[in-house]
Amino acid sequence: QVQLAESGGGLVQAGGSLRLSCAASLPTFSGHAMGWFRQAPGKEREFVASITRSGGLQYYADSVKGRFTASRDNAKNTVYLQMNSLEPEDTAVYYCAAKRGSRSYNYTEYTYWGQGTQVTVSS
Repeated sequence: QVQLAESGGGLVQAGGSLRLSCAASLPTFSGHAMGWFRQAPGKEREFVASITRSGGLQYYADSVKGRFTASRDNAKNTVYLQMNSLEPEDTAVYYCAAKRGSRSYNYTEYTYWGQGTQVTVSS
């Protein structure tokens, strides 16, 4: 059974940092592009970042570009999201997701999802 498990969320002050991790029990982890999405109360799920199967290319939403960095360790079946200079607007539940093949901005194209981890940024 495929499982994705996020960790690393929490409460942080504006300007602070958090590092999210997502451990995947995917038999072919390196064959999956990985994405990070977030959903704030009353809002739709939105794209945050994606990373290609090799980890060589990353893509970011404009709202997080320059502050967030996605990475992955295929030997550990884990993907990371380093979040710096956090802002109250970053408050949301953060999800990691996996899809076969190439990366995508579209959350409907992702097959596997974690349960989410709460990130709260206080002003």
